[in-house]
Amino acid sequence: MKHNFRNWPVLLVLFIFSLPLLIMLTFLVVDTFTTKVPGTLVPNAFTLNHFRFLWTDLDDGSWGIYGVTLNTFIFAASTAAIVTAISVMAGYALSRLSFPARGFFLGSLIVLHAFPTVTLIIAIFLILQILGLYNTLIGVIIVKTALELPFGIWVMKGFYDTVPWEIEMAGVQDGASRFTVWWKLILPQVQPGLMAILIFSFLSGWSEFVLPMVLNPGTEAQVLSTYLATLLLDTNANSDFNLISAVGLFYALPVVIIYLIFQNKLMNIYGGGTKG
Repeated sequence: MKHNFRNWPVLLVLFIFSLPLLIMLTFLVVDTFTTKVPGTLVPNAFTLNHFRFLWTDLDDGSWGIYGVTLNTFIFAASTAAIVTAISVMAGYALSRLSFPARGFFLGSLIVLHAFPTVTLIIAIFLILQILGLYNTLIGVIIVKTALELPFGIWVMKGFYDTVPWEIEMAGVQDGASRFTVWWKLILPQVQPGLMAILIFSFLSGWSEFVLPMVLNPGTEAQVLSTYLATLLLDTNANSDFNLISAVGLFYALPVVIIYLIFQNKLMNIYGGGTKG
């Protein structure tokens, strides 16, 4: 009890800094489900009409918001799967194997992760045009995966560094192959890191805006972030802020749900070791 009382100044400071965000989220939810008299801030009626985009966009026979949501899921899930698969293998190699230029490669991972994405946009744009992948969802997935890999590999290396060598050597001495030892003995030890990278990469892909906007400006493979931006720029919808709030809540809801379910896994991303 005394321990909790000693922490109240820290909790108070955190609450004060979080208050603007809490107020904005409250207004977002309230505006989504209510109507107001023009010029007032107090809601006067409950309504679901602001979610009309869930059914009115289907009148022309298209997938509407559901097609955009599917594109967003494919983009985020593909990015997460590829980043996790490569990071798990590359992190093990950097942690356990000795090869030429290993130190240079480790340093390059940090530099690549810290490099601003915006500065690479023009070069990426030209490369995708040459490859014929510009304005395609596949092209954006490849670029996003490449940008997420340095962080994923570095984090997984940290988790592998915390696994004692004795576990691996015991498996090898018992006659198991190096792959079997990695798959059955080492990989279960770094499962928290694997899950954290998977979830973190998915959330990063789900919230990505700059890459889809610049590299995939068409509407055939549109994602939710660019769909919301298009709605904001639409002069016909610009006056309906409640509709925009509803779309924003629809876009943010999966992220909130994933965080609430897997928050402990996400916290484990900082549990990797620090050995070189």
